[in-house]
Amino acid sequence: MFSNEDRVRYAKPQIMEVICQLRFPTILSIGAREPAEFQEQIRSQFPRYSRSEEKPMKMVNGRMEPQPPVTNYQFLSADGRWKVNLTNSFLALATPAYTCWEDFANKLDSVLVHLIEIYKPAYFERIGLRYINAISRNALDLAETPFSELIQPGYLGLMADEDINERAFAKITQEADVALPGGCRLKLHCGPGMVKRNNVEEQEIRFILDNDIFMMGNIEMKHSAGALNTVHTNADRIFRGQITDTLHNAMEPL
Repeated sequence: MFSNEDRVRYAKPQIMEVICQLRFPTILSIGAREPAEFQEQIRSQFPRYSRSEEKPMKMVNGRMEPQPPVTNYQFLSADGRWKVNLTNSFLALATPAYTCWEDFANKLDSVLVHLIEIYKPAYFERIGLRYINAISRNALDLAETPFSELIQPGYLGLMADEDINERAFAKITQEADVALPGGCRLKLHCGPGMVKRNNVEEQEIRFILDNDIFMMGNIEMKHSAGALNTVHTNADRIFRGQITDTLHNAMEPL
C-alpha cells in the first residue's frame, strides 16, 4: 500500500485538485458578521470575494434532518485558480494549480496565521488533505495501455483479472476507510470515470484516485504544522504505492 521511494515532482502531473481543510469548534463570530479583518489580511493574494448560504444536513435519531444555515465566505485569487473558504467551523484552501507541497504549504500558512490571530480557534478537530488525481492516458501517450498496467491491482478490483476486458465494465468503484501511520486515516474513492470541466463532461475514461488523508482529535495550534506534514507524508507514500512504474515514468519524474 505504501511506497518508500523518494518524493518527486512530475512534468505531467495528473492532479485535478488539491484541498486542505482544517476544522475547529464552532466560532459564532465568523457567521455573525462579515470577515472584513480577515479579508484585509489576505486580500493581496485573494482579491475576489463572494459568499453563499449552505443548508447542512445531520443524522439525528437515525434520519437526516436540516440544520441551521451556515454562511460560506469565499476568497479567490485574481486568476481564480486558488480558493479560500471560511465558515464558522472550518478553513479550506483548494487549487487545481498544485505544483509541490512546499508551495502549497506556504500559501496555506499565509492564510492560516491570520485565522489564528483574528479568531483564535481553541484547537483543530480535523486536519485533512485531499488529492484528486484523474489519470488521462491520452495526455500521457498511453491511449492503448490498459489500466491494469498503470494502477496497482489492489485499486483495480475485478479489473485486475486477466480474463476480463476493462471495456466490459459499465461501472466499478472502490471505497475504503483505512487507518494509517501517525494517527492518520485514509478515505479512498477510486475507479474509472469521466471528468467534467466547466460543466462539460469529457469523453475520455480516466482512472480516478481520490485520496482524503486526515487526522482527528484535539490538535493544538502548536502541533498543526507537524500534523499537516504527517498527513502529507502519508499522502505522498500512498499515491506512489497506487501506481506502477509505467505510469510513474509516463508522468516524467523530475
